[in-house]
Amino acid sequence: MKSLKKLLQLYEDIISVNHRTEIARELREEDDLFLFLCLSETLGLPDPAYYYTLELYPYMLEKFHDWHLRMGMDKSPLTGFRCC
Repeated sequence: MKSLKKLLQLYEDIISVNHRTEIARELREEDDLFLFLCLSETLGLPDPAYYYTLELYPYMLEKFHDWHLRMGMDKSPLTGFRCC
């Protein structure tokens, strides 16, 4: 049974080795879009779900610095978030 699991894992690794960077890029883009949608109200764009996404801010603070650097902003665009 263990050898079958190892064989299946090896098969999955062989198939996904060419697509790992592509999958990682797509996940990063989805994460960037989600952060943008959650922070759109603080960036000046109207967000109808602002009241509900406000609870997510403590979890997003850790990723915010990497996000605004990937978006091409050298410094934080928000006055209330000091991360740089």
